Amino acid sequence: MTPAPVIIAIDGRSGAGKTTLAIELAATLRNHHKVSLFHLEDIYPGWDGLSAGIERYITTVLAPLSRGEAASWVRWDWKNHNDGDPRVTLPAEIVIVEGVGAAAAAARPLLDAVIWADSPDSERRTRALERDGDTYEPFWDQWAGQEEELLAADDIPQHAHVRVLNRADGTAPADALQALTYLPALTTALVPELSSRRGLRLLSERIEASPDPAALFRALYGTSGNAVWLDSSLRTASRPDAAAPGRETPAAERSRFSILADDGGTFGQSVLHSSGVTQVTAGCATANVSGPFFRWLETVWGRKAVRGPEDYPCDFALGWLGYLGYELKRETGGQDVPAETPDAGLIFAGRGVVLDHTDNTVWLLALDAPDAAGWLAQAREAVTDAVASALVAGGSNGVVLPGADAAGAAAVPAHGTAPAFAGRDSEAGYKRKIAEAQHQIAEGNTYEVCLTTTLAAEVHALDAWAAYLALRRRNPAPFASYLRFGGVTVASTSPERFLRIASDGGMRAEPIKGTRRRAADPDTDAALRRDLATSLKDRAENIMIVDLLRNDLSHFAQPGSVTVSRLCEIESYATVHQLVSTIDAVLLPGSPRAEAVAACFPAGSMTGAPKVSTMAILDRLEEGPRGVYSGAIGYFSLNGATDLAVAIRTLVVQEDAAGEKVRLSLGVGGAITADSVAQDEYEEIRTKAYGVLSTLGSTFPE
Repeated sequence: MTPAPVIIAIDGRSGAGKTTLAIELAATLRNHHKVSLFHLEDIYPGWDGLSAGIERYITTVLAPLSRGEAASWVRWDWKNHNDGDPRVTLPAEIVIVEGVGAAAAAARPLLDAVIWADSPDSERRTRALERDGDTYEPFWDQWAGQEEELLAADDIPQHAHVRVLNRADGTAPADALQALTYLPALTTALVPELSSRRGLRLLSERIEASPDPAALFRALYGTSGNAVWLDSSLRTASRPDAAAPGRETPAAERSRFSILADDGGTFGQSVLHSSGVTQVTAGCATANVSGPFFRWLETVWGRKAVRGPEDYPCDFALGWLGYLGYELKRETGGQDVPAETPDAGLIFAGRGVVLDHTDNTVWLLALDAPDAAGWLAQAREAVTDAVASALVAGGSNGVVLPGADAAGAAAVPAHGTAPAFAGRDSEAGYKRKIAEAQHQIAEGNTYEVCLTTTLAAEVHALDAWAAYLALRRRNPAPFASYLRFGGVTVASTSPERFLRIASDGGMRAEPIKGTRRRAADPDTDAALRRDLATSLKDRAENIMIVDLLRNDLSHFAQPGSVTVSRLCEIESYATVHQLVSTIDAVLLPGSPRAEAVAACFPAGSMTGAPKVSTMAILDRLEEGPRGVYSGAIGYFSLNGATDLAVAIRTLVVQEDAAGEKVRLSLGVGGAITADSVAQDEYEEIRTKAYGVLSTLGSTFPE
């Protein structure tokens, strides 16, 4: 008796291409494994025999194979309509079983993975009858009725680990295998296939140019369903630092690189995680992986799979990009609060563009693949066109919207009226929550509470792209971003870094606590800045979070490496002055990088301190999920680096399933301490909301 094999079932309705998918998948797996293949059509006892055939398959084929024993079964003679000759299927390292009912309820306990093959009804019938038309056509309806009866009693697709939209274009086998590699039950069996993730070669081209980044993104990714633009937009337009005219601010120093990518090409993938299930889509195949998100992230990121090009100054060398929502706190000591948006949205970029705003260069990056050369040529042409756009725009690095002035006037929805936002909390309600937070502080349950609320609106239509372009012109920021994941779009102008881990292990967090509005009058603006600089309350808020982050970083830092290199320094942006600190550390060699991120998540500047107990208080006070807001936005690079911003100043645009309405949400908040003044705290959230609301032509709800 041989060891029990790994058994993969491929199920689906007739004509979904299961047989071809099974044969081609088996052929690919045979490059590294011994593989057995069994077709259920060989055992069904006639055109009325679906149910009986499934029973025969489970008892005479699947059960012995699952024990590592040879399966002895009787072939059905379709020509003579009776049992035919006996057959034997030998166990192997991997066994693939395919056919209608291969993953039926009684079979599933014996299976390691289930693939469900989908195809449109019209394509299924055509495909099946083209293959077996002479014998199958008279029985199509009869057999289809049995399939419907089976699926009405047993929803097999809902139990599938991988779903494949099989268009019979040759892509399904490779995409299905890619999806299978994400299943924990197969990681041991598919070690050779998993190793291919680390055998990657990075191609690169350097172009001396300063293209219009918006025009470049639109040209390359304007029609992509999933795309990411990590947009260091601060250099495109900024107001001078009142205290140091002409001096480049630290925020501008952080604005050197912009990254543009989608999930296209050979290696492209997308990920959505919700409530403990990570859904990974690779081409036409989608895998559902149960378990914590950060554990999944550790399996796909953290080991250095590529090296950056020579003289390449950026730490992004392709990889995963997107957002982590606040509700992932369920994995880091917080409670489970379901959100309307996915808890995480990422793409895997096997090719992308990096803009170096300091050297005025463009880097084209692509993993070596058959389609890499074609994409590099396309990207090269797009850069040339975007350089021309920048010259026409006078070097503004932005697109002026129809009806918008050069300063970035309001970008109203398509129907011409500004969104009317409503708050989760009224002014009186928010102030009552401030009082409750201060009560919790007085009771010793916390000493700082980052209390937030949500502003929301529904409109019939909104041009999210136009809104983001106006937002980045009106409120440029070093960690601005535009993310598109199907029906969810994120438009952010965040000034705050959450966490950076460099490829060499250097770690950095840069929390912001303390905010004042900007004023048009220089003297008033300078006075507001001085008020922030001398505020004992704001300084106390900031220092509390610095202390929390020193602790967060220390979990995976080399002992003695945690330092505070900047404490409570002021950075000025287009609409606000803010108090910023910098904490540095060195990652302990060999540490799991995804776990190091999880140890700091969510950002302490968005929870308060101590973190875990304060998150529980916030769940009670806020009475609803935060979603994307106060999570993180950035990248996880193939060289082990990550750079993540805190998701603040962030508009989330969500289309409903019917496409009839668009929901807008904007989170705002502030840190509550024992000496907070309720009216001042309420004015602070109004100030923080102003940049986004005014861009949409909206006002803060009364």
